[in-house]
Amino acid sequence: MSDKDEAINIVSNFLEASMAPDPERAATYMAPDVRITFTGGRVMASTHAITEFNGGRYAWVKKELGSFDWTEHSDHTVVYSNGTLYGQWPDGRPFAGNRYLDRFEVRNGRITRMDVWNDSAEWLLTPDLNRTS
Repeated sequence: MSDKDEAINIVSNFLEASMAPDPERAATYMAPDVRITFTGGRVMASTHAITEFNGGRYAWVKKELGSFDWTEHSDHTVVYSNGTLYGQWPDGRPFAGNRYLDRFEVRNGRITRMDVWNDSAEWLLTPDLNRTS
């Protein structure tokens, strides 16, 4: 398996565990000193912090995975995962088509950095943007 294939597999498995949500299993794909930054520059200390944050923002949320893109560097592989989020807001309104882009750095078989962007904040501020509400 190439470095690229291994990195994409690690990210894919991490995302699957995150969506379960299973923060313990998700953590097995991350380095102990992983840097996790969510939308708005929110720094997350762990996969448990991700699950807690998502639990406050959504009644539930899942990812419709799109494509994986990558670039090789001398000491790591960068993997981008894009697609859409779907789920339910805390007030019960469903949503779908909420774009996301996640960037991962994978070194020595572990995710060492994760950056997350999505449309959720915009949709919460302007509910008319949510096409399923």
